[in-house]
Amino acid sequence: MRRTVKSDIDYYMNLPYAIEIIPYTGGGFFAKIKELRGCMTEGDTIEEAPMMIEDAKITWLKAALEDGIDIPLPELIKKEGHAERIADDAESCCVNS
Repeated sequence: MRRTVKSDIDYYMNLPYAIEIIPYTGGGFFAKIKELRGCMTEGDTIEEAPMMIEDAKITWLKAALEDGIDIPLPELIKKEGHAERIADDAESCCVNS
């Protein structure tokens, strides 16, 4: 049995990470995911910013998995007390035979 980067990325991409979008004064938008340190991007429009942060998130997750960096769970899951169950799910969902 082994875990694959693809199955792990799919798992983490579906977790409810909070996205912050902040407008720039001169136009454009800054977007980040607070829990994923350094996961940020910019978009020209409010519609583009969420698409850009999803692209940044998949790139961030792929690099973290390949480098063996711990990936934090979303704050929403931690606050609701589901972190232990989610961690167990992560172990079982990402194993291939």
